[in-house]
Amino acid sequence: MRAGDDGFSRNIHNRRKEIITYEIMHGSVTVAEITTRGEAVIRNEQLFPYDLYLEEEHDFDVQINNLENFYHWCSSRVLSLDRKHAKEILNSIGMAQAVTDRDRAAISLSYHCVSLTDIYWVRIKGEDISFDQINLYEDPLNEAIVELSLRGRQMTVTSQELAPDLSTKGCFPKAWIRRNGSFLLLKNGGEDAVRRELTASRISCCFDFKQVVYEEDDYAGERVTKSRIITSRRYSMVSKMAFDIYACNHELNTMEECLRTDPVTYYGMNIIDYLVGNTDRHPENWGFLIDNETNKYLSLYPIMDFNQSFYSYDTLDGANCLTVCPEKMTQREAAREAVEHIGLRQIREVREEVFQEAPQWKEMFYRRLDELKTVSPRS
Repeated sequence: MRAGDDGFSRNIHNRRKEIITYEIMHGSVTVAEITTRGEAVIRNEQLFPYDLYLEEEHDFDVQINNLENFYHWCSSRVLSLDRKHAKEILNSIGMAQAVTDRDRAAISLSYHCVSLTDIYWVRIKGEDISFDQINLYEDPLNEAIVELSLRGRQMTVTSQELAPDLSTKGCFPKAWIRRNGSFLLLKNGGEDAVRRELTASRISCCFDFKQVVYEEDDYAGERVTKSRIITSRRYSMVSKMAFDIYACNHELNTMEECLRTDPVTYYGMNIIDYLVGNTDRHPENWGFLIDNETNKYLSLYPIMDFNQSFYSYDTLDGANCLTVCPEKMTQREAAREAVEHIGLRQIREVREEVFQEAPQWKEMFYRRLDELKTVSPRS
C-alpha cells in the first residue's frame, strides 16, 4: 500500500470540500471537537492538551485562530525537518514538500496524530476506530522503518507505519524498536555523537538524579546508543515549550512550577549539564511528566539527551545556561546556584576510565567537579 492510500487519508481527500469535524481524543475520551471552519467545542477541559488553545465563541476571528492553533498542534506532532534523514522519511510517504503547518498537519492527521510522548490522537467524527487499535505502545514496529529512520534508506511505506518515528523529536537519526518486551530508542549521528552521549551518561550515573541511562548498542554494524522509553499509556511528557503555552493561558509561571514541583531534577539538570558541557538543553528536551489519569503534572521528566555534550568545554564558565529564565547565567553560575539549593548529590567516584575514549575531556571535567565541590549547600 502506498502512503496516503489508507482509509483515513481517503476520507480527508474525498471530503476536502465538506465541513469536517475532528475529534481530539485523550485515550478513549473525547476532549474537544473542531470543524474545518474553526468551530470548537470543549468536551473535557481537565484532559485537554497542554499546548493547544481553542475557544468556543462563534466569532470569525476566533474560529480562524482555532483552526490555526489546531493545525499547529497537529504539525508539532511530526518530526523536525532539521533532523537528519527527515527528507528521506518524508519522501518515503510522498510528503517531501511539507513546509507549512497545514502540510505537516496533514501528515500527522494521516496517522491520527498518535505519538509516543502522550496518548492524544485525532479522528474524524463518526470514524469507527479506537485508541486500542492505533496506539503506539503496543505497536510491533517494522524493522524496515528502523532502517529508514537510523540510516536514511528510502522505501515506500505508509505514514501509519512511520508514526513512531515521525513523532519523535530531535535532529539526530533515531528510531524506536521493541526488544525482549522493552521499548528502546536507538540513536545514531555518527561515532562522535555516540561517544559524547555514552561518556556523559556514564558521568551522570555517578550522581543521584532522575535520568535516562544511555547504553552502547549495535545496529547493522554501526555503534548506537540505546535508552528505555519513559512514557506509557499511564504517563506522558509535556516539553517545557509546550508547558509555556499552558502556563500563559492559566496565568502560571513555568519556572515557579518547575521549582515547586521538582526542584531536585531541575537543579540536577543544571549541575549535570555544566559538568558534561551539554549545550543543547533547549525547551523541547526537558519538561514535565504527566499522569494520564488526571492530566496533572507530577514532576519533571528524567534528565535526557546528551549527544551534544563536551562543547564550550574550553573554559571553566561553559556556555550560557538555557534553562534559566528570565535571568542570564553561565552554566557555571547556574550549577553553583543549584548546589547551593540541593547539594552536589554525588553517589560514586567518577573514575578516569570513563574518559578512556576521550581523554581530552578529562581535565576540564575534574576542574568543573572541583569547582562545584567548593560550594556549600544552604542550611
